[in-house]
Amino acid sequence: MKRLLAAGFALLVLAGCSTDLPDAAPPGSSGAPATSEFFDQAEYDRQLALRDAKPVGPADKPWEQALNPEMADTARFAKPGPYEICFANASVDNPWRQVGWKTMQVEATLHPEIGKFTVLDAEAKDDKQISDIQQLTSGGCSALIVSPNTTATLTPAVEAACAKGIPVIVFDRGVNTKCPVTFIHPIGGYAFGATAAEFLAGKVGQGGKVLALRVLPGVDVLEHRWAAGQRILAAKGVTVAGVEFTGNDGAKAKSIVSDYLQRGDINGIWMDDGTAAVPVLEAFEDAGKPLPAISGEDQQQFLDKWRGEKLTAQAPTYPTYQWRTPVIAAVKVLKGEQVPKEWILPQPVITDTTLDSYRGQGMPPLHYALCGCQQMPGYPGKWK
Repeated sequence: MKRLLAAGFALLVLAGCSTDLPDAAPPGSSGAPATSEFFDQAEYDRQLALRDAKPVGPADKPWEQALNPEMADTARFAKPGPYEICFANASVDNPWRQVGWKTMQVEATLHPEIGKFTVLDAEAKDDKQISDIQQLTSGGCSALIVSPNTTATLTPAVEAACAKGIPVIVFDRGVNTKCPVTFIHPIGGYAFGATAAEFLAGKVGQGGKVLALRVLPGVDVLEHRWAAGQRILAAKGVTVAGVEFTGNDGAKAKSIVSDYLQRGDINGIWMDDGTAAVPVLEAFEDAGKPLPAISGEDQQQFLDKWRGEKLTAQAPTYPTYQWRTPVIAAVKVLKGEQVPKEWILPQPVITDTTLDSYRGQGMPPLHYALCGCQQMPGYPGKWK
């Protein structure tokens, strides 16, 4: 997700989510799951079932795999190279996006068919990305990749790009139109949140107390994560001690946890984004309390602490390797090869058993393990 914000980044989700904000439940609320405009029972059921789907594609290249693919014919877009691939990026304003962007740049160098890779960064601004898309589609782009800043606001700009006859590839965050040739994304937020909640419920047991730490309200993938997590915890009889928004500020997250620990024990920590996991654990250490069961993400500092402290932990992921797939898709489309209409990528879960296979050696604290970059030219230096 994985697919988030460092301390100063207030409104965008690293996991690649929309920032069209509706009303949200207040911090500290708990209890039975509430009806939400973000909850879709059919999509919830689909994502939970997709966790068990067998991927199609190379076993050692999850960024080329797809779950239950329905293929789209792209023969109408076939043309001789070299190609100019254009990319309208929402931003690179958090560690997840920075790792993904580095990976995408290297991926583009692996395709001799790509003569030019043109990129504009919207700096997390809708109006700039709309302008960026207009500028790119007025030039010589053979194909356009878009990672939308927000969903609803960018939809007309994407539709206008499609209308120009340029193959459009959307990834990470979605738009409310079916005109792109393919939409690339991991399984989704419901799968992430449910997986974390199932793990914690199994560790803390019925009546165990779990504190839910969220980043901010109104972001679709994060809302999906909590909608799923809340339902699973309630069904398993787990007590939700509180639901608090941290703004993905590590110091704030640590302070919130410290306050809760003064009121009583906490057995588990559910997180819709794992960036603040280490400060959260430090709050337990400072209070002299046993470390809780915790769900984090595939960020290096968390994986290192997990191994060093032998944590009771799990890491649902929103893989950064998805940044490779749009470049691969663009080349396929321009060759007239079929691609999945909805390209759903596997969404691995890191466990005690697989921890050492994902945890890199000597990588920066904010690096994401599921970059899919370990065998790419320049690794690890380019990612440091």
